[in-house]
Amino acid sequence: MSSQSVTATIAQLSPRRRGRRRLGGKLVAGLSITGAIVAFGLIAPPFVGDPFLIRPIGITPPSGEFWLGTTQKGQDIFAQLAVSTTNSLLIGVSVGILSLVLAAFFGIVGAYLGRWLDEGFSLITNIALVIPGLPLIIVISSYVEDRGLAVVALILAFTSWAGGARVLRAVTLSLRSRDYVSAARVAGERSWRIIAVEILPNLLPILASSFVFGVVSAILAEAGLSYLGLGVSSDYTWGRMLYEAQMGSALRSGAWWWFVPPGLLIALLGAALSLINFALDEIVNPKLRAPRRVRPVKAIA
Repeated sequence: MSSQSVTATIAQLSPRRRGRRRLGGKLVAGLSITGAIVAFGLIAPPFVGDPFLIRPIGITPPSGEFWLGTTQKGQDIFAQLAVSTTNSLLIGVSVGILSLVLAAFFGIVGAYLGRWLDEGFSLITNIALVIPGLPLIIVISSYVEDRGLAVVALILAFTSWAGGARVLRAVTLSLRSRDYVSAARVAGERSWRIIAVEILPNLLPILASSFVFGVVSAILAEAGLSYLGLGVSSDYTWGRMLYEAQMGSALRSGAWWWFVPPGLLIALLGAALSLINFALDEIVNPKLRAPRRVRPVKAIA
């Protein structure tokens, strides 16, 4: 092989390998941080005490007995953090699944079947898009007294599926005209089988990216609602911990161990899931990958 051909081959392969390395780095970092937080939320709660238990000791700093100190009511902050991690992750995953199912139903099914069904689904999606999400969530939460995990998850899922449905509809309209889909339709395949076998596999990267984005948005939205006092009222979440720390003047009294742990976990999980989402976006659209300069290779004598 001549020196020119070696140089050309390396110049072609090097950006791909470097792109995979960057892509893998984002995925590994995101999955590692997310896995550690999920493991903490799954393993820690059975081994901690009652997060609602009140002790006559007031605010105390971290110690051997209370790893993250206590609140002004003497409640164990580490126990609250463990339970909050589980509940916040549960809300995020639930909202991600529910919003993805709604988006897939109104986006994929309507776009493939077309005609009046597509027009009806598009009308519903457009109405859901123009409704302001945050004010609607605040109004609904303020009128619901007993706000459990399921109620908050349903409210967030109801207000977060429309954007994903529009994306899935646009891609499905493109896939519907492909030759293999037309061939399956001519062969007499049923509509549900064409959607499941021919169209859905091509949408998996977009579905995965939509799910991750839905989880991030749900966790941040729940934390914001709880911080305003409109989130989960029957159990602990990261947002409720921040709300109680605010109401207990934790910042003014210097009790950093009360508000830093939940805020740090929210930031870490949001960053980790964003890294995963960025990596999935680059898989869906390789044009998003930033080009790297290729070093010239010296000619081989």
